[in-house]
Amino acid sequence: MKIVISDDYQDCVRGLDAFQQLEGFDVTVYHDTLTDLDALSARFQDAEALVLIRERTPITAALLERLPNLKVISQTGSGAAHVDIEACRKHGVTVMVGAGSPYAAAELTWGLVLSAMRHIPAEIENLKAGRWQRTLGTGLKGRTLGIFGYGKIGSLVARYGQAFEMNVLVWGREGTRQRAADAGLEVAESQTALFQRSDVLSLHLRLSDETRGIVSAESLAQMKPTALLVNTSRSQLIAPGALEQALKAGQPGQAAIDVFDAEPVFKSSLLELPNLVATPHLGYVEKDSYELYFGDAFSNLLAYIDGQPINNLAG
Repeated sequence: MKIVISDDYQDCVRGLDAFQQLEGFDVTVYHDTLTDLDALSARFQDAEALVLIRERTPITAALLERLPNLKVISQTGSGAAHVDIEACRKHGVTVMVGAGSPYAAAELTWGLVLSAMRHIPAEIENLKAGRWQRTLGTGLKGRTLGIFGYGKIGSLVARYGQAFEMNVLVWGREGTRQRAADAGLEVAESQTALFQRSDVLSLHLRLSDETRGIVSAESLAQMKPTALLVNTSRSQLIAPGALEQALKAGQPGQAAIDVFDAEPVFKSSLLELPNLVATPHLGYVEKDSYELYFGDAFSNLLAYIDGQPINNLAG
């Protein structure tokens, strides 16, 4: 079977312990993302199996029309919103998903919180340029940490906030609010109250039709000029252009993000703002996570080859 792994930006997949599962197979690994349909279909033309790294390459109906040899897609992680499942069913392509882990993303979220509140990236550059102590940071103890979405990642970030002696405030769907209350956390009176009261507000929602654009320009304008917005979930949770507009207006005063509307990003007016700390979607990019994600993806693929497909979304 001809297996193609796309978008291995770090050229690290072949070095994973999990990759040994594919020993003896015809495997091609690419290290960049293509967006042109003709180029993408040419790259995948001979592939019988695709192993996808999260949402880096969308699999559309138009692309599937051009891939007659494709039999199976094995997805790293548990989400496949970037794959047209109905089109896969139509073309008889099996789509399998694996497990995910919340820890790496939660840890990066907290790293961004500390980096932004204490101006760590700016001060590193200052120090390297011969400038000593040019900013005044803000501590976390006693301040309010807002959690929008109390799922696996959000609940971990809430615990980190408690360890730093922050007051944790939660909002989300009814189930989210109940879980937070059961954990002894304060539930905000409304989404508006969450945005108004938070000193640090972290987004931890799944992207869906319901949550797309749920953070509007009006929501951001309700935040304190001293507040920090953190987004390590999905860029599309925020209305198009709203974050850049809000940061220019100074409400919130800062943002720290790990996600963008279109990735990879090489140039963006958002990145030029001085009150933004940003990383290139590193939330899940960590050795243990990769071993888990690819271990599952490769195991699922081998199960399919053995005639026993599991976790099939297109069945």
